[in-house]
Amino acid sequence: MKTTVKNIIISFIAMVSFSLISCEKLLDTEQHGVESYETFYKTDAEAEEAVTAVYARFSGIYYDYYFLKNMLSDDFWCGGGGRGDNPDNEKLNEYTFNQESPYVQNTFQRYYEVIYLSNIIIEHVPDESPIQKRARAEAKLFRALAYIDLISMWGTPPLVDHPLQPSEYKQPNGDPALLWEFVENDLTEAIASNTLREKSNANDKSSYRVTKQFAQALLGKAYIFQEKWSAAVQVLDEMILSNKYELYQGDYDDILQYTTENNSESIFEINRVNDVNNPYNYVSVYTAMVGWRGDAMSITSDIEKTTWGFCNPQKELYDAFVAEEGATGYRLKSTMLNYNDVLAQGDAILSGKLLYGHEGYFMWKNRVVADEMITGGWMSSHNNYRFMRFAEVLLLAAEAHIKGGVPAKAAEYVNRVRTRAQLPSKASVTMNDVMLEKRLELCGESVRYQDMLRWKIADKMVNQGKQTPSFTSGGTVTWTVHNTGDAAGFKTSKHWLLPFPQTELTLNPNITQNTGW
Repeated sequence: MKTTVKNIIISFIAMVSFSLISCEKLLDTEQHGVESYETFYKTDAEAEEAVTAVYARFSGIYYDYYFLKNMLSDDFWCGGGGRGDNPDNEKLNEYTFNQESPYVQNTFQRYYEVIYLSNIIIEHVPDESPIQKRARAEAKLFRALAYIDLISMWGTPPLVDHPLQPSEYKQPNGDPALLWEFVENDLTEAIASNTLREKSNANDKSSYRVTKQFAQALLGKAYIFQEKWSAAVQVLDEMILSNKYELYQGDYDDILQYTTENNSESIFEINRVNDVNNPYNYVSVYTAMVGWRGDAMSITSDIEKTTWGFCNPQKELYDAFVAEEGATGYRLKSTMLNYNDVLAQGDAILSGKLLYGHEGYFMWKNRVVADEMITGGWMSSHNNYRFMRFAEVLLLAAEAHIKGGVPAKAAEYVNRVRTRAQLPSKASVTMNDVMLEKRLELCGESVRYQDMLRWKIADKMVNQGKQTPSFTSGGTVTWTVHNTGDAAGFKTSKHWLLPFPQTELTLNPNITQNTGW
């Protein structure tokens, strides 16, 4: 009997052992659809796939990127259908936002997503074939691009130069000097790799990748943000003298329209396709937001009628144009319209309606037209998202030359922009001339906010927040007070930097919040 029991026990142990071995083998089965770093990123095709993911992730930044930067500038009112239509936009525009702002959180997070994907490429894609080398260079460019905004708007974002292990997630604030050095190294290495694409000439539209000249423009911008004037002069002059880009010479009011995508002036834009078979791949809430307030207007022109009327020009911006160009200035009329201009083209505010967050001025340069909508999709637009154009590079270089002691060269660059704007040349230019020219030329292109911060003029220029205008069908402006006392407006005690998002503070106790938040 004992022998029989012993045999049963031995047999049971053997059976369990075999079962465990079998289970272990099942657990070792390779997971389908998942690639490891050890097996992926080894071929040219995989390198292309990896860098495509970076482009795709970056393209998703544009909505938050645009409204964060333009709502915080001194050029626009929030707008929309009325008070409370978009509270998050209102809070940005009126400087009542805090660290829980979706725009602050989303922009910060998405830049780090771009950095993560770029780090994956730099860490795991071999530095062997031309395609692999180019992927690595493009990843460094995008990583630097993300950090330029993170540093200039948040000051001390964590420096993440590799894919983090779980034990490394809670990174402390970065040192600004080391962060800028990191940006410079990334861009310098990307340029020196000689793998980034270069256009054959200014009108070359054969490729839509980032270019060597874009990297040079970003490096020059990084130098200027640090006030390294001689270094900025050197790299920006080289970029300009390459003759790979020129100011667009067609009708100025088409410069941001779908009909002029990737023109001679465009340095980087995100491409969107007029694909009627997949229209919802190109839904653009940005487009819905920035178009005129269609439900309050009778529109007979080619302006899209179903958009929502956010981000409307302030009268102070219009007046700055008029003071420099006159009321009929070519660039002014190509950039924005007053209400008489709108009436003259057959559009009007409906009787009894009003436009909220509006002083009677309508953006025209980035107007939304019906023909850019893709058939079959809600707010599916095929107009590209623009990130940088050559006029910005000329004006960055002009600033560097003024600060670096070569004002004649600065005048040359400023006058190229003014000539295209049909304005007389200036014999000499000052820093104030450059600041004004940049405000007018690039208004609504997500540049002004960071310029105001680094020029230390934001506290003097940002006046919105206390009251909001509305424009009536009769052509008059009324004002409504929404914030009293110290509840709104730019505060020198806190607004020189954005707050680190609350989600970051909650997850990362090693982050120190910026002053005043």
